[in-house]
Amino acid sequence: MTTELRKTNVTLNKVLSILLILLCTVSGRLKAKATTQIVVDARGRSVQIHCPIRRLVSLNEDSLEVIRILHAQNLVVGVDNRIPGRPFFWPVLKNRPTVGKWNEPSYERIAILHPDLVLSYGNRPGLELEKKLGPLGIQVLRLDFYKMLSMPREIKTLGMLLNREREAEIFLKWYHRKLDLIQDLIKKDPHQPRIYLESYSNYHALGPSSGGYEMGVLAGGQNIASHLSIPYPEVTPEWVLTRNPDVIIKTVSSMAAYRSGNPETLRKIRDRIIHRPGWRNIRAVKTGRVYVMESDICAGPSAIIGIAYMAKWFHPRQCSDLNPEEIHRQYLEQFQGVAYRGIYVYPNEH
Repeated sequence: MTTELRKTNVTLNKVLSILLILLCTVSGRLKAKATTQIVVDARGRSVQIHCPIRRLVSLNEDSLEVIRILHAQNLVVGVDNRIPGRPFFWPVLKNRPTVGKWNEPSYERIAILHPDLVLSYGNRPGLELEKKLGPLGIQVLRLDFYKMLSMPREIKTLGMLLNREREAEIFLKWYHRKLDLIQDLIKKDPHQPRIYLESYSNYHALGPSSGGYEMGVLAGGQNIASHLSIPYPEVTPEWVLTRNPDVIIKTVSSMAAYRSGNPETLRKIRDRIIHRPGWRNIRAVKTGRVYVMESDICAGPSAIIGIAYMAKWFHPRQCSDLNPEEIHRQYLEQFQGVAYRGIYVYPNEH
C-alpha cells in the first residue's frame, strides 16, 4: 500500500468516525426530546400530545400562518385544498399534498401522509376527526388562532410543541406592541361608535364569541349584536335599520386579495350594501362610513391589521397617525416571508 493510499484511508476513517459521532449525538438528542405535553385545546379540553412533532397536517390557513411565523413550514406534509389556489401567498406550500376541505377533510389522504399531528379549528370538522384518526395513531390538536383573546396562548402552545418558543415570543412581543398602541389611541376618545359587523354570509352578524366580534371590541366599537347569544346570528335588514349603526363593515373572502391590485370587486360589494332596501336611512350609509374588509386581515394572527383599520374607522381623529398598511407590511415581510401587496379594504381612506 502506498503512502498516499494510507493517508487517504486515514482521512476516510476520520470522516466516518466524525459522521458516526454526529449520528449518535443527533439520535441521542431526538430520544431526549421525546416527551408528552399536556395542553389545553380550543374546546377547553386537556389534551396529551406526544413530541417531537416532525410531520404536520394543517386543515386551515390560520394555523398555516402561525406555522410560518414559527419558521416551521418544513414540518408541513399536508394542507387544505385552498392552498394550491394561492401560490403567490404560499410559494413554499403550494405543491404540498392536499387533504380535502378545511371542514370536510379526507381521512384516507391524511392517513397516507403519516402525520404526527393534525391541526384543526375547535368546532369544525366535527369530533369524527379524532374518532377516525385516533385509532391510526394520528394526534389531533384543535387550536382556533382566529379568536383574539385566546390567540396568544394558542401561539405559545404550538411554539412549545414544535420547539419554537423563541419564534413565538418574538412575534407576540411585536403583536402586543401594536395592540397596545391601538388601545392607547382609542382610549383618548370617550365615544364608542355603534357598529354592525357582517360575516361572509349576507345578514349574518358577527356576534359574541366570533373572532370578528372580538376585533370590533379591541378597536373600540360598540357592537349592535352584543346582546345576541351566538357567534353568527342571522338578522333582518329591518333589525339593522332600527339599530341605526354609526359604522358598517362587511367581511368577504375572495381568496384573491393578495394578488389583486384592483379595488373594483370590493367597491361593487360596498355599493350593493348601501343600496339595500331602506338602508339609505342608516347613519353609517348617510355619512359614508361603510367599509368592506377581506378575510386575509380579519382572521388569524393577521387580524391585528384588521383591528388597526377598524380603529382608524371608528376613531378617525385619535388614530389619524395610525398606519395599518405599515403594520401589514411588517407582518408580511417579517413574519410571513412574502412581499407586501394586494387590496384588502375599501374604501382605503387616509
